[in-house]
Amino acid sequence: MSVTPSQTVGPFFAIELPYGDGPYVVAEGTEGAIWLRGRVIDGAGEPIPDAMVESWQADPKDVGFRGFGRSGTDSEGRWAILTLKPGPVPGLDGATQAPHLDLAVFARGLLNHVVTRLYFADEAQANAADPVLASITDPGRRATLIAAQEPCGRPGEFRFDIRLQGSKETVFFDV
Repeated sequence: MSVTPSQTVGPFFAIELPYGDGPYVVAEGTEGAIWLRGRVIDGAGEPIPDAMVESWQADPKDVGFRGFGRSGTDSEGRWAILTLKPGPVPGLDGATQAPHLDLAVFARGLLNHVVTRLYFADEAQANAADPVLASITDPGRRATLIAAQEPCGRPGEFRFDIRLQGSKETVFFDV
């Protein structure tokens, strides 16, 4: 008996993999809630309209915090998740990891999902000491993991575009 080859799946992520709470890791109106927004982009710079972004993060000990969110992308590749900003977490050998979320991206053309991290631009000191970020020696590559505060003046919003290939491809982890 031989193994059958892998096949590309989708595009059915938003239709076939619903999650009741969707992009709401916390309820709307939760004190301290932040929006994470971005786009999933392919190697040609085009939006991916049928991808799915999942987030998971450490528990800030808040009532109603689920720790997990899932957002499908719209026709422009846009995704959004409402959560609480995590704090620092312990790492290996006593090191402290900067506040971050883990993200999984599912999209057509991917035989397996990809996993990345989202760090926060307003945590420069913690980011500088983070052992995972420090392991990425190219500053341009490291920058692909940093979510920028939205310049629109709305507090509590961060932008994080996920580029699956090409120039400024997001750093993905081998997990």
